[in-house]
Amino acid sequence: MSVERPWVAASIAAVAGIAVVAALIGFIWIPSAQRDTRISGLWNAICSAAGVAQPWRPARQPTSPVARPSDVIVTANMMQPADSLSIGRGGTLALQCTMCHGARGMSRADSPNLAGQHDEAVYKQLRDFKSGHRKSAVMAPLVQNLSDQDMRDLAAYYAYLPRESPPEGEVAAVEVPAIVRSGAPMRNIAACGSCHGGIDRKLGSPRLDGEPDSYIRTQLRAFASGGRGNDLHGQMRNIARQMTAEEIDAAARYYSRR
Repeated sequence: MSVERPWVAASIAAVAGIAVVAALIGFIWIPSAQRDTRISGLWNAICSAAGVAQPWRPARQPTSPVARPSDVIVTANMMQPADSLSIGRGGTLALQCTMCHGARGMSRADSPNLAGQHDEAVYKQLRDFKSGHRKSAVMAPLVQNLSDQDMRDLAAYYAYLPRESPPEGEVAAVEVPAIVRSGAPMRNIAACGSCHGGIDRKLGSPRLDGEPDSYIRTQLRAFASGGRGNDLHGQMRNIARQMTAEEIDAAARYYSRR
């Protein structure tokens, strides 16, 4: 076929032009646009696009380690069955906690009620306060001198104490809000009861029944804002950020009345 025909020449020119533009884009523009790439000349650009090793690239800077929400690994056997000696030691240590948490673990100061709380939940929070993973100007100085055994004894003592509960009739009369009963699946919010009791309990999750309204509300808002971040895998932060103010109020009100 003769190249003297105008349309043949035009086709060849068009194909050649496309090839040149594609080469410029693939070998020059795209490699140069990469943030982590330093191109020094056409040959280096071609090598970069072809995947050839590039000794001219600057060494990657080491990345900072990801901050951990806690250094406590929650397992089913992390807490040994408490004996009377451990509970007794915990009761002695708890004398310094009575101003906020009450003489029998039931607060009158809107601090968390610890009587009947799951031992692994108490132990984890004490560890987090001591390590700084959970911030508190009040708790931080109180836990600094506690040994690991001290924290286990405190957890055993508070788990041993009976929790005061309202009469069953009053509990039955409290309507369960949707956020506690079924969550909000369209917003990836699991039912509160699936971790904190009522439906099921997740190991390490604290018991919320009977906790002060203001305390629960404050903690949910802290998770939502990122002010508190010692939840494993960011689960509570992800949930609280999706909750509305009305849902936070409803959950806090419900659990405080149980």
